[in-house]
Amino acid sequence: MSVVAWTAAGSLAAWLWLLLCQGFFWRTDVRLPPAREPDSWPSVCVVVPARDEAGVLPASLPTLLAQDYPGRAEVFLVDDGSTDGTGALARELARGRGGLPLTVDAPGEPPAGWTGKLWAVRHGIALARARDPEYLLLTDADIAHAPDSLRRLVAAASAGGFDVVSQMARLRVESRWERLVVPAFVYFFSQLYPFRRIASPGGRTAAAAGGCVLLRAGAAARARIPDAIRHAVIDDVALARAVKNTGGRVWLGLADRVDSVRPYPALGDLWRMVSRSAYAQLRHSPLLLGGTVAGLVLVYLVPPLAVAAGAAAGDGPAVALGAAAWLVMVGTYLPMLRYYRQPWWLAPLLPFTASLYLLMTVDSAVQHRRGRGAAWKGRTYARPDAVAEEG
Repeated sequence: MSVVAWTAAGSLAAWLWLLLCQGFFWRTDVRLPPAREPDSWPSVCVVVPARDEAGVLPASLPTLLAQDYPGRAEVFLVDDGSTDGTGALARELARGRGGLPLTVDAPGEPPAGWTGKLWAVRHGIALARARDPEYLLLTDADIAHAPDSLRRLVAAASAGGFDVVSQMARLRVESRWERLVVPAFVYFFSQLYPFRRIASPGGRTAAAAGGCVLLRAGAAARARIPDAIRHAVIDDVALARAVKNTGGRVWLGLADRVDSVRPYPALGDLWRMVSRSAYAQLRHSPLLLGGTVAGLVLVYLVPPLAVAAGAAAGDGPAVALGAAAWLVMVGTYLPMLRYYRQPWWLAPLLPFTASLYLLMTVDSAVQHRRGRGAAWKGRTYARPDAVAEEG
């Protein structure tokens, strides 16, 4: 066989391994299980870090305040240095509405070694601890919850004995670029962190989705959350690892009734969302970056390139092997497209989307090598090796 055919065979082998041996990552049936409601509902404090969120808060905060929760619950919105009136808007949205009580506070600028979000989370947890809650719900300011969201999260955690119950919020898919990029984002995430392995008590895989994390307060104290992860850009994965490393149990699945209302209408918006943390995901390692680029090329780009090159050269084995690998790729992506209610014909375009993610990852590494770190909402965080160790 030709070199192209052998390369396509390698891609097909990789896809068969992913299909059968990577925790069935491609299935989308890991959802919050129905659970028997507890006899006594534990108290919950909801912590919402928010920075310049006036544009999305009217669609998200009222859904938290309207939670149908039988136990004691209240919401703490922590204004992380907003310049658009986020805090004042939150108070206005709660005024005269009823529902869960709301406290709005601001911790000031984060000290060195802290990301802004985790500094806000720390402040919110400190306020919550005065109420001695059994659970903390950490949720982003762009997340809208169905009225029974908190109730179902607590019931699942209580019945399953989980210290973390997290749901991957359904992201917005309205613009052309959102339809092309967003389902793939969740697909790639589940490929890296298969949901079934996360729930396995003896497994090492740990991850959470930062938009919706129900965390047992005792587990947070044991894992020193958020102090132990204060510089983490990918804070949700770091949180899950810290909890699991201290003996906690973690569950993560796709959401049916928890949605992100944040728009990413243009490619540039999605590019910034991915590139701000892509190199951090690779632990800022050039070696891991090189391996990731090579892996993305072999797994996602080789199949269509082998089909095209094989067809041009009359290389039947290259065409057949490349098409087989491409077909497996498409088949594993279809369940995610169905979950996002998107047309099937987007599945064959996954190699193009993967090439965008490859470029976003390389761009993330370039920005870090230039000393810019991860930039988000007007803040730029230094590389971890540039942050002085504390205490």
